[in-house]
Amino acid sequence: MKFSWGTGIVIAFGLFITFILYFVFKVQSDSKYDNELVVEEYYKHDAHFGDEMARIQNAADLNQKPTINNVSNGIEIVFPKIFVPKNIKGKVSLYRPSNKKLDFEIPISLSDATTLLIPKKSLAGGRWDINMEWQYDGKSYLSKETIYIN
Repeated sequence: MKFSWGTGIVIAFGLFITFILYFVFKVQSDSKYDNELVVEEYYKHDAHFGDEMARIQNAADLNQKPTINNVSNGIEIVFPKIFVPKNIKGKVSLYRPSNKKLDFEIPISLSDATTLLIPKKSLAGGRWDINMEWQYDGKSYLSKETIYIN
């Protein structure tokens, strides 16, 4: 039997399609490849996008903004001295893009100090997306930052 170009192209396409189907099946059936959404209720979250943008703008309009620092003993969130610490309410959400099981939230509750420390022992190494939602004097703010932990 003579082997022509047409036969080679058909065989190559067949092998390629077989590889793609195998890969798709393996990724969908293996629990090692976790295919989770970043946000559970995507459309509900998207409906509040305008409110989120307003809170981000409120945070951007501040003359003195809170800072999120990666320090040796964890993540330190420092509010400016102009804020009264006990009037700051809210939460800090830490998202791990690679593993949803590591996500957690910490309430912002400050007494006298303007610093909130998230201990390094509760943070796995790698990328963390930090969303800080907080209220002060009836105004809502949202700060977002990405930190890499060694």
